[in-house]
Amino acid sequence: MSHDFYENPLIRRYSSSEMGRLWGDQRKFSTWRQLWVWLAEAERELGLPISQEQIDELRGQIDHIDFAAAAAHEKRLRHDVMAHVHAYGDVCPTARPIIHLGATSCYVTDNTDLILLREGLQRIARRLAAVIHRLGEFARDYRDLPCLAFTHLQPAQPTTVGKRACLWAYDLTLDLEEVERRIASLKARSTKGTTGTQASFLQLFDGDHDKVRELERRVAAKMGFAETYAVTGQTYSRKIDAQVIDVLAGIAESAHKAATDLRLLASRKEMEEPFEKEQIGSSAMAYKRNPMRSERICALSRFVMSLQSSAAATFATQWMERTLDDSANRRLVLPQAFLAIDAVLLLYQNVASGLVVYPRVIAKNLQAELPFMATENLMMAAVARGGDRQELHERIRQHSQDAAGQVKREGAENDLLERLARDDAFAGVDLHSEMDPRKYVGRAPEQVDEFLAEVVAPIRQRYQDQLADEAELRV
Repeated sequence: MSHDFYENPLIRRYSSSEMGRLWGDQRKFSTWRQLWVWLAEAERELGLPISQEQIDELRGQIDHIDFAAAAAHEKRLRHDVMAHVHAYGDVCPTARPIIHLGATSCYVTDNTDLILLREGLQRIARRLAAVIHRLGEFARDYRDLPCLAFTHLQPAQPTTVGKRACLWAYDLTLDLEEVERRIASLKARSTKGTTGTQASFLQLFDGDHDKVRELERRVAAKMGFAETYAVTGQTYSRKIDAQVIDVLAGIAESAHKAATDLRLLASRKEMEEPFEKEQIGSSAMAYKRNPMRSERICALSRFVMSLQSSAAATFATQWMERTLDDSANRRLVLPQAFLAIDAVLLLYQNVASGLVVYPRVIAKNLQAELPFMATENLMMAAVARGGDRQELHERIRQHSQDAAGQVKREGAENDLLERLARDDAFAGVDLHSEMDPRKYVGRAPEQVDEFLAEVVAPIRQRYQDQLADEAELRV
């Protein structure tokens, strides 16, 4: 392996080997050849003079690609598709005259991309399901562990650790719905011709429109698509690419949000991502346990979100039937968006599978704020004993402000309960009985149960064969 040139860290460090292979040259160009075989098969079935011997010859060389020969042809021809037509023809001399018959370059490039987009989304769907599954297990285990909730990043009414995990999981279930919808909506470009008019195929079939339409249908079926895009220019609409990148960016948004939450919770020492026995948190500060996996999730997610604008701009600037300024951009954006979101979900699955919870720290942090949150219950208890609600409200307000001031200015403990205990207005009220945090989490535990049964269980059922795989982390 050479270390003299830049190599994409998405391949070297972050994404799975299977996603790397999906977008690799072997898969790409063998799919081009498969498309040429399907085209020849369909043309023969519809009466063109193509022999079975020619098709068998093509089929036998689908995966045996001489990349050096293709590169030499491209250097001479300055055209990647024609370079591979020639390289294919070199090893299929009998079939050489009928390779790419009637087709334009986008027959192989665009149809291949649609096949890869479909398979890439299917892989992403499985990864999403695995993360949802792991978060569901975690939510079940901590369904009723009270913890301090936050709004505006300020202490708010308690929730449970499990309920918070459901928030993370639900964002991903919404993303999964979008991924599945996008998979279902993908169609083939098939044999639309040079500018989308099918003129070359109409000529091949002597003006027989029915055969041209049947050719389009048959090739799409061989590709595994039930439908083709109703109209195209030279390419399928780059709106499709933009929509796919939007879906991937949506996953990135969800992952970034959850990883940020976890980083904040780690700073409070309430929860942590997995930390291995010999893992080093800092080269200088040996005591540190930095949330590096969550930070990497955020970093890679930010990259995916940044790709949305590129796909949108590419679609917006496709003049008339197409311009070639989409090509170089798509070579970068499409594979890297999939590689990066694959890496994000690998990390997310790994983190979700090994989350560490510190219940005593959670309880301590909650108890420090709970007296403030219990004041309404305490006020109602005092009212039930004959107190004036408005007067009690004012007394609680004053005591709360004084106690908060002591905490903020002096670093003292929250002594609100002691202050109320010394106030005659609250005489006879069992102040400490109201300090059970379970009284303040509402239906959070039941919401976890319902979410797991109604939302997560169907996902587990759909993807039951893909949930056992461990997340593959390289670094």
